[in-house]
Amino acid sequence: MNEQLQNDLKAELEALEAQNLLWNPKTLEGPSSPRSMVAGKEVLMLCSNNYLGLSNQRLLKKSAIEAVRKYGAGSGSVRPIAGTMDLHLKLEESIARFKHTEDALYYNTGFTANSGAIPALLREGDIVISDELNHGSIIDGVRLTKAERMIFKHRDAGELETKLKEARAKNPKRILVITDGVFSMDGDVAPLDKIVPLAEQYNACTYVDDAHGDGVMGEGGRGTVNHFKVEGRVDMDMGTFSKGFGTMGGFIACTKIAKKYLLNKSRTWLLTGSHPPAVVAASIAALELLENNDKFVKKLWRNTKYFKKRLKELNFDTGESTTPITPVMTYDEGKARRMSERLFEEGVYALPIVFPMVAKGKARLRMMVRADLSKEDLDFAIEKIEKVGKELEIVK
Repeated sequence: MNEQLQNDLKAELEALEAQNLLWNPKTLEGPSSPRSMVAGKEVLMLCSNNYLGLSNQRLLKKSAIEAVRKYGAGSGSVRPIAGTMDLHLKLEESIARFKHTEDALYYNTGFTANSGAIPALLREGDIVISDELNHGSIIDGVRLTKAERMIFKHRDAGELETKLKEARAKNPKRILVITDGVFSMDGDVAPLDKIVPLAEQYNACTYVDDAHGDGVMGEGGRGTVNHFKVEGRVDMDMGTFSKGFGTMGGFIACTKIAKKYLLNKSRTWLLTGSHPPAVVAASIAALELLENNDKFVKKLWRNTKYFKKRLKELNFDTGESTTPITPVMTYDEGKARRMSERLFEEGVYALPIVFPMVAKGKARLRMMVRADLSKEDLDFAIEKIEKVGKELEIVK
């Protein structure tokens, strides 16, 4: 490797470490279960996006194994050439049925859905209006376009209307309003009951990234669009399987025309190998499981309410979260790192979230509540969080 490059990279890593901003991922040595083996230690898993605990669910594993036996390990191609199996089409039909849309397009990840669909939808002469705290994949997708960009204050429908008026006055070809459904770092929710009517009023399209809303919000986990009863009024309802559904892959639930357009124009879909049969079959099983039983979602919300209530009673600052994403605010990057380290020593795995994932001075531990945690698990976590929080003077 070039010596100058090696030295430059080393210097940047040292600078990140000095600021408590360096990532050193630990290794998961088994399934993502309530009690997981991480870096050789059994810990309570409190930082996984596996909200419903489906990643190790028996039906999903059985479906994956059967798919491998029938279809093999992979498709051997990209979707538009020879990589579209009947399984992929069945999954897209299942997504559309679950999300109450005409159709859906299945992407490799939520990131590739955003970084591929947004540039396909926006052209020079268009305007995109984005919430200031939208996910990085939305930001990167917008950067790949030639559209004019506007930002509105987080969850501020009043400022969104101001931006819509400004945009409409410029007589653009198309206006696209983009927002997360559930914001992944803070756990708060976009006011779609205000955003969607405003977009309609100004003849703008809407794009909702519901990666952290699917499997969590709405009737049976159908998402934030369902929660606010604006189904059929959102143009692009983007989601992922890697969180609430326990598998992998992104998707956009939309009309048949929009799907056909994206599969012809979206480069991340056109130029990426298709998902292996095991993943696709497990994803279908996850949707079928939720369609027939809402016990997982109900348990998730019982756990969430209990966990948040206990933390607030102990005077922890959990921000504006109203979802299973539960930040424990430290504001200080060093304290966030130290709290995470101490909790791991005490048997709880919860990660610090620091810049650039959040603004400097907004550091926190992000606790993720799951449906498969027992009351005993939650009490154990709360006991340890209280102990370490008092040690580090985060609470008194």
